[in-house]
Amino acid sequence: MRTTRAKNVTLALAAAALAGCASVQTPTPGDPLEGLNRTVFKFNDTVDTYALKPVAKGYQWAVPQPVRSSVTNFFSNIGDVYVAANELLELKIADGVGDVMRVVINTVFGVGGLFDVATAAKLPKHSADFGVTLGHYGVPSGPYLVLPLLGPSTVRDAAGLAVDYYGNPLSYVHPSSVSWALYGVNLVNTRANLLTTVDVLSGAAIDKYSFIRNAYLQRRQFLITGGDGAESVPNYDDSLPKYDDGSAEPAGASGATAASAPAAAPAPASGTNGDGQTVPGQQYVPPPHNGLPGIHLPR
Repeated sequence: MRTTRAKNVTLALAAAALAGCASVQTPTPGDPLEGLNRTVFKFNDTVDTYALKPVAKGYQWAVPQPVRSSVTNFFSNIGDVYVAANELLELKIADGVGDVMRVVINTVFGVGGLFDVATAAKLPKHSADFGVTLGHYGVPSGPYLVLPLLGPSTVRDAAGLAVDYYGNPLSYVHPSSVSWALYGVNLVNTRANLLTTVDVLSGAAIDKYSFIRNAYLQRRQFLITGGDGAESVPNYDDSLPKYDDGSAEPAGASGATAASAPAAAPAPASGTNGDGQTVPGQQYVPPPHNGLPGIHLPR
């Protein structure tokens, strides 16, 4: 009986995926998985609308802003450990050392990271993950990919999730119940911080999928190159942004300009919520279950 149900669920998911692929007769050049991506994007958006967003609104109503800011600073400080490790791997020694100093200063003088003293001390916050590190060394991004629950990614960034998991300090918190609690608080707090941003995006973008895709890809390109456009990326046509020219603007189906995304995007390393929107931090890591590694929300 259970086997039959499992088969039925598998067939239903496969049918949904195929339906998603078939719904886009002519995928955008440079986005060959657009049909499947849009299906997953719609699923993520539905989960966010009916689950994550209501919880985030309740959290925002119940928790005062100063407390939410301290929670954000706490998890951001944890994320700086992983950012520093990746920057050192990229041989960005000055930035890596600066991030290590941020962690030390915020932990010691910021009451365990509850206050961002390092930024006040003129130590800038950076953003990095293993996907960015791979891109720094010339690994091509591959096709754009929307992951279930995790949001926007690419083949390269998705492949880096295992390293992201093991490099994140929250992966080593014990017992597992504490890790799950930290994971949940961070996710809800981050979604609450994005309530206004996502609402504005929903109202401004004609095609939210295209807008987020373009903004995400430009953001990743900016993180890898520092804005110099040096890395080779997929050869998108006019419907996607041109990454070989920093001054180019996307003319995507979204009807909205995403060229400013790199400059406007938050400095912290990014992850995503159910809407696919980029959010700060790299600590969205559930704890291991029965010895199996968890997954890491991508930047």
